Amino acid sequence: MPHILKNKNLEIHIDLPEEGYQLPRFDWTGKITSVMFRGNRVSSVERTDVDDNINFGKGFYNEFGIEDPVGFDETEIGEWFQKIGVGLLLKNDNEYGFFKEYKIKPASFNYKFGSEYIELTCISDQVNGYSYILSKTIQLLENGFVIRYKLENTGKKPIHTDEYNHNFVSIDDDFISQNYRLKLPFALDTSLFDQTVNVEGLVKMDKNEVSFSGTPNEPFFFSDLTGSKMIKAN
Repeated sequence: MPHILKNKNLEIHIDLPEEGYQLPRFDWTGKITSVMFRGNRVSSVERTDVDDNINFGKGFYNEFGIEDPVGFDETEIGEWFQKIGVGLLLKNDNEYGFFKEYKIKPASFNYKFGSEYIELTCISDQVNGYSYILSKTIQLLENGFVIRYKLENTGKKPIHTDEYNHNFVSIDDDFISQNYRLKLPFALDTSLFDQTVNVEGLVKMDKNEVSFSGTPNEPFFFSDLTGSKMIKAN
């Protein structure tokens, strides 16, 4: 059963590390599967065309090292490398892919609960000079929630990684349409984007806002919206 954080406005469902999703991509600490705000669902799933979403992203799943997990390049085929928040993955070829299947040795996980928070900790084994402790706290606020991370390097080698949160947002399961607008705390300059996929042309960019002129049937994707600049949100 998921752990539930709840107040008068919010209800957040969180699968513990040994529950639900158990694949090698997404971080197992803090699998936020569902968020309700004042009785309205505000989270969704990665795929709406499958009956069982347990193997796909949902809610506010996050991932470390989508393209380059820690130590992958220096690991020999048939040996183990780190996937932060998951455990050790067995290298089966020389090109990493987040969508590929890998044998997993799960890390050690523990957690503690409060009335308005859950704290989860992932403790890795040491492999090839790499090890870490990842701590994550998910805390309720009156009208929202905050996720705090702490990644401690306990190994002999430096750790270089990146991380993102998927933010599968949908209001009462309403598909993307003219009803949605995304306002950002910085100006958008499409010439700085690293990648742009907008086959149907339904995604619109205007100053600091993303909107939609219809419901896309084809995937769309934009990366590096800030042009690799550090942005401080208000």
